[in-house]
Amino acid sequence: MKSTITATTDIITTPNFIKFTALALLSISLLFLTHHLFSSTSTVTLSLPLQLSPPPPTQTSSPPPPPPPPVPNFVKTGIIDETGAMSCDFEVGDFHLQADSVEELQNVVEENDQLSENEKKSGSVTSVIGKYRVCEERLTDYIPCFNNEEETLTRNLSSSERHCPDNGLDCLVPNPKGYKIPVLWPNSRDQVWSSNVPRTSLVKKKWVKLKDDKYIFPGDEEQLPKGVDNYLNQISQMVPEISFGHRTRVALDIDCGVASFGAYLMQRNVTTLSIAQRNVNENQIQFALERGVPAMVTVFSTRRMLYPSQAFDFIHCSRCRINWTRDDGILLLEANRMLRAGGYFLWVEKPEYKNEGIQLKQWKEMEDLTTRICWELVKKEGYIAIWRKALNNSCYLNRDAGVQPPLCDSVDNSDNAWNVDLRACITRLPENGYGANLTAWPARIHNPPDRLRSIKMDADISRNEIFRAESKYWNDIIDSYIRAFRWKGFNLRNVMDMRAGFGGFAAALHDLEIDCWVMNVVPVSGFNTLPVIYDRGFIGVMHDWCEPFDTYPRTYDLLHAAGLFSIEQKRCNISSIMLEMDRMLRLDGHVYIRDSVSIMSELQEIASAMGWVHAIHDTGEGPHASWKILICEKRM
Repeated sequence: MKSTITATTDIITTPNFIKFTALALLSISLLFLTHHLFSSTSTVTLSLPLQLSPPPPTQTSSPPPPPPPPVPNFVKTGIIDETGAMSCDFEVGDFHLQADSVEELQNVVEENDQLSENEKKSGSVTSVIGKYRVCEERLTDYIPCFNNEEETLTRNLSSSERHCPDNGLDCLVPNPKGYKIPVLWPNSRDQVWSSNVPRTSLVKKKWVKLKDDKYIFPGDEEQLPKGVDNYLNQISQMVPEISFGHRTRVALDIDCGVASFGAYLMQRNVTTLSIAQRNVNENQIQFALERGVPAMVTVFSTRRMLYPSQAFDFIHCSRCRINWTRDDGILLLEANRMLRAGGYFLWVEKPEYKNEGIQLKQWKEMEDLTTRICWELVKKEGYIAIWRKALNNSCYLNRDAGVQPPLCDSVDNSDNAWNVDLRACITRLPENGYGANLTAWPARIHNPPDRLRSIKMDADISRNEIFRAESKYWNDIIDSYIRAFRWKGFNLRNVMDMRAGFGGFAAALHDLEIDCWVMNVVPVSGFNTLPVIYDRGFIGVMHDWCEPFDTYPRTYDLLHAAGLFSIEQKRCNISSIMLEMDRMLRLDGHVYIRDSVSIMSELQEIASAMGWVHAIHDTGEGPHASWKILICEKRM
């Protein structure tokens, strides 16, 4: 027994037994630990559904979040609002100029003059073009596209129509001897400097009188013994619905004499475009423009006049030297195209045919033709007859079969006037009444007209917004010009907008009370917006700036061109356009060019070569904008 216990003790105390016992205890401990961990995981897994419900709300509320920072006041500079819609609520930007901006330009003049003197002394040349020469003295009254003196002395209309030379001017048209700065409006309505219109035979016709060094305009007393004002009163009494200055806003005076009819209508809020063919002995249009009356050299010939359909509310032909009934009435049909639906045509017969058979024959032919083209004779008093054009096509369509002249084709574009031959047919009126439904003046300036929808242009549904945005854009800019450059002191009268768009520039001048008229030129390279311009109550013309403009030299106080050169440089010679601008610009006249920075250096170079005083200014968008303003002045 003792040996057995001793043996057992020996086994327990052996190293192997001790190792085995330690390994067993470690295994039991690991097993217990593993079992405990799996039991905890199962408990968590089973308790997850119980923890999905939200915890009970606490009794204490959290503090409110801080208010958002205030939204900064951004100035809108575009016509698209934050929703992407068209909007007229925007700012163009102002000129950051001091009150002495005009003096600043004067300093530029003196610096340029001093620089020129230094260049002459040193023999250096800074301009690649050099200086343009002065043309021959015979070109003092040069009108490039109407310069054939033999043709303009004839009565052959086809031979005296517009024919432009192959090559443009390469020199500066000279001033007549003794030329003076024109008499200011409104005094110029009644008198102009005789030295500014050196050649005329109208004194012999008693249309004008020479008194000392001025031509005096007696108000057409030779043709209207009671004066133009009484004549206008007579017309208003004959047909009160004409309503000068309200219903009638835009008029055309054909073969206008010295434009006294248009000059006196201006005080009745009617803008009258006076037209006549060039005659080297009469200078009718030159007198009109010197007086400050809208006028153009043109002629009824074989092509359409450069005005859209339904342009004029009233057409006046007092003893005009036009045979309206010749060639199936093709010339009267052109007048019908330009006359607004419901507009009035006034014709005064030649009094020298009194009590002669030729007068009766002429009247019968006129009466027959006007009846066939659906004009209504509303009043005849003495030698004065007034017709009214139809309001729609119903009369034309209800004529007897075979009655001439026929209606024009429905595909005929009656607003296309550039190099389009005349057609012996009646221009159709729009079936939707566009052109006839106008508001009275002056509300029609800012009301988008119906014909805005018929203009071929990129925009469609946003046309009204673009129309209003353009008006606001130019109103803001012209307001800046008036304040920064003192336009009110320029005494502007004859103004041309060389790329007129919808006429927003002209509307701004009217709204800001600049006493002037604007020739709105619509280039043939762009959209034809002339119908909208006339519907607003302004005048304009279609023109290709690769060719000379149909006016006398020295006829405009201000030439305005926005975005013109960067477009026309692809088609035209830029220096030819600038030389044409110099021909049209009066001495002491101004030129404002808003255009791309990329073309400004070339324009400045040409301006220097012509002897203009010029300076570059930033637009309202700031010094890093893509456009700049080139301001020029033509000095004596």
